[in-house]
Amino acid sequence: MTPFKPLAASTLTTRRAVVRYAALAAAGLGLAGCGFRLRGNQAFAFTRIAITPSPGGAVAQELRNSFGSAVQVLVADSPATPAQLVLHVLDAQREKVVVGVNASGQVREFQLRLRVRLSLRTAKGKEIIVDDEIVQQRDISYNESAALAKEAEEALLYRDMQTDIVQQILRRLAAVQPGQLD
Repeated sequence: MTPFKPLAASTLTTRRAVVRYAALAAAGLGLAGCGFRLRGNQAFAFTRIAITPSPGGAVAQELRNSFGSAVQVLVADSPATPAQLVLHVLDAQREKVVVGVNASGQVREFQLRLRVRLSLRTAKGKEIIVDDEIVQQRDISYNESAALAKEAEEALLYRDMQTDIVQQILRRLAAVQPGQLD
């Protein structure tokens, strides 16, 4: 009978490294096999778009800045350079609702909402998106002793919601097919 020999520390370290690399490789293959890929630049079926109102609110301005060089953003739908699509940002509304209070009636939690209504039509007037609404909401705790910090956090959350809404609008515009532009 052979006596039991403990493994050397270097052998254990090598085996752990092999197991770790095998697990990483399996996870990578699993993600590749399911069709996962990072969101890249979007391809649009149009090259000219007008965004109204001009200049519009913060959502309309961020939308104008979000298009790459492949899409020309026009200030208004002018006869000299007609837009293929006209995006109307009808309304962008911020809401702040109390959702939590303590026993003495002091506010402890708010819900922030950003609602954006929009419509999309072709240059010939064909409606593609009719009066659609996109809503984002975030919860924020409140403490009156840190009111200034909570105001900054609120502004940051509204900015984050605005960016999310702009990305959703861009994905909807990327879904427009060339046949819809006629």
